[in-house]
Amino acid sequence: MAALRPSSRFTERLLARARFASPSPSPLSQRCSARFYSSSESPTPPLLQKIKADLKAAMRAKDAPRLTAIRTILSATLNASKTASPITTDAQLVTLLKKTQRASLDASAEFAAANRQDLVDKEAAQVAVYEEYISGSGVEEVSEEQLRTIVSGVVTALTSEGALAGGKARFGDVMKKLLAPGSPLDGKDVEKAQLAKIVKEVTAN
Repeated sequence: MAALRPSSRFTERLLARARFASPSPSPLSQRCSARFYSSSESPTPPLLQKIKADLKAAMRAKDAPRLTAIRTILSATLNASKTASPITTDAQLVTLLKKTQRASLDASAEFAAANRQDLVDKEAAQVAVYEEYISGSGVEEVSEEQLRTIVSGVVTALTSEGALAGGKARFGDVMKKLLAPGSPLDGKDVEKAQLAKIVKEVTAN
């Protein structure tokens, strides 16, 4: 006898049942999941919003130095978003801008030593763009003298609480207090390395 083969109609029914058993997600569920994901993201800092908007303007104007500077910053903020310290405030963005500006200045010095004035000029143009964003950010810069005053005040406050071992403020406790939301340094442009140096000096006395 010839082997029996299932009819094409029967095969179609089996395929239809399989599709029904494992339905693809509906457009509604996809939209809901997308909204849920986006709601957990932090809002974009105002300065970063401006930089993103300036990217389009720079592209239209074919402003090469500004384009390079903006793309460098956006790339750095994207990389930061994948770490435990994403850029969520203008103050953090200004710190990143200053770090990038210093890198450009270092590169410019190397190009100058190599007699590459063309590259020196390019770096100088990018440094000017970074400075423009830093100075126009509205983020208050704290001087070393102001930092020392603030650190001394926090150390005095912690010591007066009387809950410190040995009656002295510890480095970690002071840094935690200074970097907490609502602290005197909240929202201000502060170099953490400089702050740590001052805290060590004050707590050592």
